[in-house]
Amino acid sequence: MSVIGIVAEYNPFHSGHEFLLNQARLVAENDPIIVIMSGNYVQRGQMAIMDKWQRAKAALNSGADLVFELPFSFAVQPADIFANGSIRMLSNLGVSELFFGVEDANLNFSYLGQKINQIPKNRMDFRDYTQTYATQYNEMVAREVGHEVNQPNMMLAVAYAVASEQLETPLHLHPVTRLGSGHDDPLLQDKIISSATAIRNYCLHHPNDLTELKKYLPKGELAALEKQKVYPNWNLLFNFLKYRIESASLEELRSIYQMSEGLEYKMKEEIHTAEDFTSFLRQIKSKRYTYARLKRLCLYTLLNVTEKEIQTSYQDVSTLLLGYNSRGRNYLKKIRKDVELPIISKVDKKNAASGTLGLQVKVDRLFEQIMGEDQNFGRRPIEVK
Repeated sequence: MSVIGIVAEYNPFHSGHEFLLNQARLVAENDPIIVIMSGNYVQRGQMAIMDKWQRAKAALNSGADLVFELPFSFAVQPADIFANGSIRMLSNLGVSELFFGVEDANLNFSYLGQKINQIPKNRMDFRDYTQTYATQYNEMVAREVGHEVNQPNMMLAVAYAVASEQLETPLHLHPVTRLGSGHDDPLLQDKIISSATAIRNYCLHHPNDLTELKKYLPKGELAALEKQKVYPNWNLLFNFLKYRIESASLEELRSIYQMSEGLEYKMKEEIHTAEDFTSFLRQIKSKRYTYARLKRLCLYTLLNVTEKEIQTSYQDVSTLLLGYNSRGRNYLKKIRKDVELPIISKVDKKNAASGTLGLQVKVDRLFEQIMGEDQNFGRRPIEVK
């Protein structure tokens, strides 16, 4: 049996994601496809535009057999931690093949992963404070392996390969060339596949008429988007962030995960004059940090996620089952007793008291306030017939 895995955010689920699932199904045939998906917060430090249940349902409707939640502790992180958490979870669930979209599918990603893992760790202790860590890392990888990895999906693909090669039995990698718009194209293009960024932007600027999105979304997804009354974004959250920074003491801010090098002073100083979230980011930006890094820090601050909470959560890692179909249910019955990773089907006070699930429940409370619907307690996995 070849069990196929996909790491995803589906923010939101669109035709490009459906294409990747279709490519995976050609290889899987009747074997299961497992998706590990970010929850209500995504890697670059923002709320997902649709809740995790809706996005999981979309994946199941388009060919996935099982969808599990990637815990917040791994989901809202730089590429290496995001990939490491995802790949280890998929491996634990019995996945042997990994499918992912990338700008150049002709590269030998397994080889790249092997080469990068051979680089001594002390050579990754970058000291050039005039450049971001990501820039220095990408330049070093380009020198070592002869390939640029500065495009978003390339960076993630390499991170998947590195994490895979650290497993006792590495996954078989299946890169698939992305079609249509670029990953971060901000506007809809005259193509069948548009970027998730462009789709989100359109939702924010045309909330009362989303019909233009119909050609970019699988059947049923437009209706799901149109039912929403709110499309989460940082402008909506900025006043909450402002209150949090202004009301917290410097000591409280210092305890926030990834708060370092005096950023708490800078945030305190600049929040008073910032007109909106975009201007606030510009005001605290330096050559040392990427915008993605600062957005994640703002999200940790908004949600009051501390260094201690993140580190403690890693001692008790579990995953929430978001949905399944009959093939997924049968596979889960087969492996459940042998899987070391605790699989949660129903959130209760006991399993939500600590660990990655406990942190997930905590951070989802704000999402629940914004969206007006419970995200954990009282929810059961979606079953697609």
